[in-house]
Amino acid sequence: MSGHNKWSTIKRKKGALDAKRSKIFSRVIKEINVAVKEGGPDPDGNPRLRLAIQNAKGCNMPKDNVQRAISKASDKDSASFVEVTYECYAPHGIAIFVECTTDNVQRTVSNIRSYFNKYNGSLGMNGSLLFLFDRNGIFTIPEANMVLDDVELDLIDAGAEDIQLEDGYYTITTVMEDFGNMVKKLDELKIEAENAELQRIPKNVEKISVDNAKKVMKLIDVIEEDDDVTNVFHNMEMSDELMTELEK
Repeated sequence: MSGHNKWSTIKRKKGALDAKRSKIFSRVIKEINVAVKEGGPDPDGNPRLRLAIQNAKGCNMPKDNVQRAISKASDKDSASFVEVTYECYAPHGIAIFVECTTDNVQRTVSNIRSYFNKYNGSLGMNGSLLFLFDRNGIFTIPEANMVLDDVELDLIDAGAEDIQLEDGYYTITTVMEDFGNMVKKLDELKIEAENAELQRIPKNVEKISVDNAKKVMKLIDVIEEDDDVTNVFHNMEMSDELMTELEK
C-alpha cells in the first residue's frame, strides 16, 4: 500500500526519544483504570482492558505492575479517572488538541489554561478544532512480529488504509470506525502491536518559520510534562529542518 504517514512516524520517534518511562507507565496505568471501571477486571470480556494490557507490554511494563493496576482499579473505593479534551490555539495560528485522563478536572483545566496563557496561546470552545483533524487508528508493529506478504489482504479486509515500513516498524492506519476491527484481526492473526491507539491526524499542516516553530514546541513540551496529559496533537509542519534543530 502506498503513501507516507510522516505524522505518525515522527510522533512515534519523538515519543520514544522524549518521554520518560515513568510518564509512559503512568499513562498506561490510567488507561487500565478507565478500562476496568468501564468494563470490569477480566481482559477476556473487556476489549479495552485487553488493549491497555497489550500497550503495557509494548512499553515493557512489568507484569506485576499491570496486575497491581488492575487490582487497584477493581477496588470500588479507588480513584476514578475521566477522559477530557481541550482544543487550543498556540501562537502563529497552530491548532493544538490536548487529551487528558484525570481524577480532578478542575486542576487539569486550570493547568492547561495556565500553560497557554504563559506562552500567548488560548483555549477554544469544545468542537472548535474537530474539523481540522481526522481521528485514525494507528498501530505500531515491530517488523519482526509480522510478515506482511502473508497477512496484507487480511489487514486490508479489516480496514487498513495505509501500511508503511520504516526504521524496523510497520505503521498501520485505519479510520476510527475500523479501529476495533483491526484490534480483533491482529489478535486473530496473533500479531502483537507495540502500541495501538486512536490519534488525531491533521488534515492539513501549517508551515511556520523554524524559530516560531521552536517556540510552539516549547509550549507542547510543557503540556506533555503535565501528569494529567496523555496526548498532544497539533497541525504544525514538522519539517526536516525543524526536526534537526529539535535534536540539537
